[in-house]
Amino acid sequence: MHAKLPRVADRSAAREAAAAAAAELVPSDGIIGLGSGRAVWATIANLPRGTRAVVASERTREVALSAGIEVLELDGTFELDLALDGADEVDPALGLIKGGGGALLREKIVISAARRFVVVAEASKKVDRLGEGFRLPVEVVRFAWQDTRRRLADLLPDAELRPGADSDEPYLTDEGHYILDAPIREGSDPFTLACGLKAIPGVVEHGFFLDMASLALLGHEDGTVERLDRG
Repeated sequence: MHAKLPRVADRSAAREAAAAAAAELVPSDGIIGLGSGRAVWATIANLPRGTRAVVASERTREVALSAGIEVLELDGTFELDLALDGADEVDPALGLIKGGGGALLREKIVISAARRFVVVAEASKKVDRLGEGFRLPVEVVRFAWQDTRRRLADLLPDAELRPGADSDEPYLTDEGHYILDAPIREGSDPFTLACGLKAIPGVVEHGFFLDMASLALLGHEDGTVERLDRG
């Protein structure tokens, strides 16, 4: 089943708990990066007006501006103090699959610009291995995307073009690219697979976020928050 863009109005006690814990980490005078998705939008609701942030999606920009967040452009003149983002899956080593909301490329750019990256998610996103319950998103250019999918087949067989939410047209990222979603074969090594994917012409980015997060805040429905540190 393909991921759909979530609504801000969706509520979850687990998500709210993680979001509140994440907001406590935000420095009062720094600049943060905000990814995309319901956990990030819930975090924004906990931030004081005037917080300065870079955003990784147009949807997050809308939510941030409506909450009184000062949105800055990532123009190369500063480094982010902290990046906050959600995840579709989190493994015990803090490896992630991201991209269910379609913002994986911009999210990876924002995270790479930050001194520290903290994951904000529900405890249900924790898995023993990446790909256990979620397909890996692969962002590809539209030109000859069918041939890119053909060349992906050795690494990711059965990749499918992500459909748009409200039309018969394919889903388009904020950068105008397509996304292929593919199951990960059990036993695949994420690091080896990530390197192989980036070597394929036509692939813009993949949804593996490896060795990037230093901490994951995982909310439970009883309001408690589990902390996973990378050590």
